[in-house]
Amino acid sequence: MGRQGFDNELYLELQSAHIRERIGQFDNKLYLEFGGKLFDDYHASRVLPGFQPDSKIRMLKALADKAEILIAICASDIEKNKVRGDLGITYDVDVLRLIDAFRGQGLLVSGVVVTQYAGQPAADAFKRRMELLDMRVYLHYPIQGYPNNIPLIVSDEGYGKNDYIQTTHPLVVVTAPGPGSGKMAVCLSQLYHEHKRGIKAGYAKFETFPIWNLPLQHPVNLAYEAATADLGDVNMIDPFHLAAYKETTVNYNRDVEIFPVLSATFERIMGQCLYKSPTDMGVNMVGRCIVDDEAVQAAARQEIIRRYYTALCDRRTGQAEDELVYKLELIMQQAKVDPSIRPVIAASEAVAEETGNPAAAIQLPDGRVVTGKTTGLLGAASATLLNALKELAGIGHEAHLISPQAIEPIQTVKVRHLGSANPRLHSDETLIALAISASADPLAARALEQLSALRGCEAHSTVILSPVDTGTCARLGLRLTCTPQYETNKLYHK
Repeated sequence: MGRQGFDNELYLELQSAHIRERIGQFDNKLYLEFGGKLFDDYHASRVLPGFQPDSKIRMLKALADKAEILIAICASDIEKNKVRGDLGITYDVDVLRLIDAFRGQGLLVSGVVVTQYAGQPAADAFKRRMELLDMRVYLHYPIQGYPNNIPLIVSDEGYGKNDYIQTTHPLVVVTAPGPGSGKMAVCLSQLYHEHKRGIKAGYAKFETFPIWNLPLQHPVNLAYEAATADLGDVNMIDPFHLAAYKETTVNYNRDVEIFPVLSATFERIMGQCLYKSPTDMGVNMVGRCIVDDEAVQAAARQEIIRRYYTALCDRRTGQAEDELVYKLELIMQQAKVDPSIRPVIAASEAVAEETGNPAAAIQLPDGRVVTGKTTGLLGAASATLLNALKELAGIGHEAHLISPQAIEPIQTVKVRHLGSANPRLHSDETLIALAISASADPLAARALEQLSALRGCEAHSTVILSPVDTGTCARLGLRLTCTPQYETNKLYHK
């Protein structure tokens, strides 16, 4: 929804060319630490209108003849059954998902690296499982004093103890299920082993955000800070780049803090450090592909507000502390935004105040705002969804796309046989009922055809929605926020 601010085809062209150029700076062997989400970067697509969520994997496909993939996973994350919050699956299971996804794109996955391995039984079981699936598994071990004890780290008792991974392609992409998996350590360990074998391999880092050639307080960079507020990431001017080139660039605190250690490590491995700053290490061309700065600024401001409401709801449900909310309020102040930039909030709250029940709103691609209220048959999210589809299809509000007689038997099954306390249809149940109606009702069929038009639309609910409704909104591509309150005063909420 709104103007396109990003040229995706230009990005694919420039990014691929820049990585090829970086490979050529070394002995035709580059280890590329790949941060962020490869297959589904929805944050980037929200703050850079025109950026496709699968852009990174498409870029790698353009380099398929030169690339292979290593996946890093930390042994302690396996032991703790760490879960990816966006997918609801553990990191070890996500490794399997990633392997399948890479292979499905025609990319070679040459192995899995278990980092920080110290004999954890769960890590041993994971290794056996992977080997039974004919996947090579390599072990990397904890190093005392990492990352500051450089003489020990860069020695046969440090990186030298790690398994050497024999790779065959000029570009080795090191990725992981999530942060803290040890991607950088895997890259540096491989540099040590390669240089001992006379191969002058290099290292580079790919992170989409913050965008190094946008101002520090640019809304896109502030939106990244909002997205990582729970990790303590802070954008900052790269002091090393400023000193070396008299040029102001943006990086984030962890890369700036670790750069002196990395520089010393490179010098010990390679005899010199070719990079003068953390910015030098990056290969990110995103900033070169912004074609409408006003459009991306507006999109980023919306993202900041969405992150704020997510934090409010997480605090309400006990998943976040006050500190996170305070950080986001400060970011909102820096970006000079407040919730009034989301018309769906005021529209839904007006309906809720009028009816005394939960309400919701969706802003359509042309800017119109459609609302829905709670009824005896439908929850507010379901009612709003149907109203939005009617509006998009040019169907009058008075038309019934699903007859009440069709809904009542569904409610009976829910309450009498499935033990649900809420007889109203969730949004997924509503869409199934609409699909059934569409087989006989041309109006329902016309409305159903409009589902794809909801992708990228803004939405708001005046109460915290159930996981079912939240998941349906996400799958439809609705950009949902919720007021941080429950529909009832009960202590237990499904």
